[in-house]
Amino acid sequence: MTPAPENGRRAEKLPRAGSRFRNVIRIRNFQALFGRFGRPGDLIFASGFMVLALALLLALPWQVVWAPRTRLYMQPGFWPGVAIACMVLFGAGHLLGALLSDRRPGWQAELLGWARSLEFAGWFLVYVWLVPLGGYLPVTILFTCALAFRMGYRSWRWMGLSGLFALGVVVGFKSFLQVKIPAGAVYAYLPDGIRTFAMVNF
Repeated sequence: MTPAPENGRRAEKLPRAGSRFRNVIRIRNFQALFGRFGRPGDLIFASGFMVLALALLLALPWQVVWAPRTRLYMQPGFWPGVAIACMVLFGAGHLLGALLSDRRPGWQAELLGWARSLEFAGWFLVYVWLVPLGGYLPVTILFTCALAFRMGYRSWRWMGLSGLFALGVVVGFKSFLQVKIPAGAVYAYLPDGIRTFAMVNF
């Protein structure tokens, strides 16, 4: 039998399930819901995105085919058109919000941070350029090990794990999935007994 509460006070009710979650996500007013807080470089990003969206919209009629006697949603250019229209719509909203937000200093450091990400795009471009020359397997092993070293994982353990990961990627894509990847020019110097095997599987 449940004992009576002390001092005659009523026992406090336990909060209902989910009440704490509702308190966390509760929005005080309409302004808090749609309020914007300017960030360094926000206007530059919004302007660049809007220019890209408008350029894609202008190029759309020349880049897609509209088939006659075909339903609208089955047209080859329908879904690209929907995607670009959404880019323009939301990009315009983003740009308007950036124009109305307060300016914050530090956009130079923000742009520098964006530019640093281009380094990894350069890594992948070099990787794609080297694969037809050095072969898929050797270049992938070299690429994963070099990238791990660049990110600070420089012990022999991480080099070995990077090499195993590269081997798994090559076997999965080249051997099992049969992805058509150009055979490396270096494979031409292999002995006749393993040259064809390496070109087909690695």
